Amino acid sequence: MPADKPLTDLQGVGPRVAQRLGGLGIHAIGDLLFHLPLRYEDRTRLYPIGGLRPGERALVEGVVEHAALVRARRAMLVVVLSDGTGRITLRFFHFRAHQRQQFSRGTRVRCFGEVRAGYQGLEMVHPSYARLAPGRDVPLADRLTPVYPSTEGIGQATWIRLTDQALAALRDGQLDLEELLPGAMMRNLRLPTLAEALDYIHRPPPAADVAALTSREHPAQQRLAMEELLAHNVSMQRLHRQQRERSAQPISAAGQLERAFVDALPFELTAAQRRVSEEIFRDLSASRPMLRLLHGDVGSGKTVVAALAALRVAGSDLQVAIVAPTELLAEQHLRVFTDWLAPLGIDPVWLTSKVTGKPRQAALDAIGGPAQVVIGTHALMQEGVRFRQLGLVIVDEQHRFGVHQRMSLLEKSQAGQQQAHQLIMTATPIPRTLAMTAYAGLEVSVIDELPQGRLPVTTAAISNQRRPEVVQRVAAACGEGAQAYWVCTLVEESDAIQAQAAEAVAEELRKQLRDISIGLVHGRMKAADKHEVMARFEAGALQLLVATTVIEVGVDVPNASLMIIENAERLGLAQLHQLRGRVGRGARQSSCVLLYTPPLGDLARQRLDILRQTNDGFRIAEKDLELRGPGEVLGTRQTGALQFRVADLARDAHLLRRIPPVAESLLKHHPQQVDKLVRRWVGDASRYMGV
Repeated sequence: MPADKPLTDLQGVGPRVAQRLGGLGIHAIGDLLFHLPLRYEDRTRLYPIGGLRPGERALVEGVVEHAALVRARRAMLVVVLSDGTGRITLRFFHFRAHQRQQFSRGTRVRCFGEVRAGYQGLEMVHPSYARLAPGRDVPLADRLTPVYPSTEGIGQATWIRLTDQALAALRDGQLDLEELLPGAMMRNLRLPTLAEALDYIHRPPPAADVAALTSREHPAQQRLAMEELLAHNVSMQRLHRQQRERSAQPISAAGQLERAFVDALPFELTAAQRRVSEEIFRDLSASRPMLRLLHGDVGSGKTVVAALAALRVAGSDLQVAIVAPTELLAEQHLRVFTDWLAPLGIDPVWLTSKVTGKPRQAALDAIGGPAQVVIGTHALMQEGVRFRQLGLVIVDEQHRFGVHQRMSLLEKSQAGQQQAHQLIMTATPIPRTLAMTAYAGLEVSVIDELPQGRLPVTTAAISNQRRPEVVQRVAAACGEGAQAYWVCTLVEESDAIQAQAAEAVAEELRKQLRDISIGLVHGRMKAADKHEVMARFEAGALQLLVATTVIEVGVDVPNASLMIIENAERLGLAQLHQLRGRVGRGARQSSCVLLYTPPLGDLARQRLDILRQTNDGFRIAEKDLELRGPGEVLGTRQTGALQFRVADLARDAHLLRRIPPVAESLLKHHPQQVDKLVRRWVGDASRYMGV
């Protein structure tokens, strides 16, 4: 059976299921085997309820003592389960009416979930469960249970059933999965075959090394990681070569606009800014498209360098598009670029999804005609936006964009074979080895010097038990004329939960700091309301801004010199460093307080310690790699960032060293293997990688 056999050949896959699987990029039986488990659950043994501890994921069995619908802020189904050693509460926030009847008193239930401390003892929220017939002995699983990433309408039981069929075909030799790693590499590294690795990962045997599987360091996973890293490497190398084959409009002459801009700046450019600008100018003067990554620490002055590049291109009668991932950051760019460029006779055009009606049509007409500089969000990438002649695309915080979004903007620049130059900016410092892997195909410029007069931010880690002292510190700072941020973070990714937390903190602080004017910003607010609050804070009308991590990038208020970050132990180093970078932008000595909830784990303590010890973003990035904390060095994993199913750039750094010679050999001697590798691991996205 070829690996590209349609999914409908499997039992239980009709047109609707096939369509849902297709939405996950699974179109054939072979694709199903590369849709790997997210994690594993140990359902091989029952735990006594009385011996459970918060944070454990456990399988328990007991009898229903009580079940009721409880109506608080929202209705929930509450079930109390007992096994003779203790009691645990099951909470269901999403449920159907018939579930209430399923939990009648005396019903025996087996359930699996994460144990947490509740108001009335231990509880599980939305555990998976099964009712057991009276007197019937149901055997436990004999091996770890895989949990697959899923989509609406496909439950875990379906994944198990479908992968069982695909694995059976693989074991019987009915499914042909080609080995694509060179034989010499397989022998040298003592790697299992592809079939062995897939079988082990999908269905670990009873004696499996759970620790190695959980950390994704098992030889079976490393075998797949090696192949995936190789696929991404050859994909990006090939794209780099294709990039060099295209042509772009060379732009070499420095114009009057640049000179006037530099003369009007109220500060001297740093040596690093001048060096990086010259690197960019050299690229712009070439007849092939610039593809350059500009990264520097927070506050290093990347925007000025971007403005110089924009002026050189605009001075040659070509257009510049500046695109940012959020309205907050895009609006910051609009204000800065308008202040800088308007005196030179350039009025930036503004376009976001919130611009509608006649203003939108006016913006579109300008973009298709006289506009020299266009600033906006992903709206610039939408259909219907047509540029007269796009010469330079500047993408800020590029890892927050989807690959398709960035590519769609780039394709708007093409006239025949000509393509716009690209300058990609990030304030997330990346170790050079990682940058070469994650942004293969890009030349790299680093601004490694802060502007003169910048004082380093002092950082302290303080227990939440000393919260009243921190509140008084805020009061004192605001009383002296400074402004402050109070950032609320939660481990959950829900905007709604984040917003509730920020609202509660703002209300608490308003009661405690009655003489301080306090504003609130979070991701659930309407854009106009958010911008109004930010404008008042920037103008000094608000002294304290309570916010979620929406202020992580793009906020520049020089008078803000104090930042409080709640639950700092839950954030990764990169995000903490970005947040801290919102202060220290003026003449005042600035401080950052990392509020944490004790007890601190070892990993969290190390993260907070490195923040206290240094403001050097590159040192922090290296430490982030070493610790492999929750904050990834490359930012959140979303479409547009390097996305891996098995590999991890930090964990698998030792594998990266083996990749380049193998990749070079494959590209040179086995181009057909390259095509198959890329299709298997990167798919259609290979067209966009590195763009």
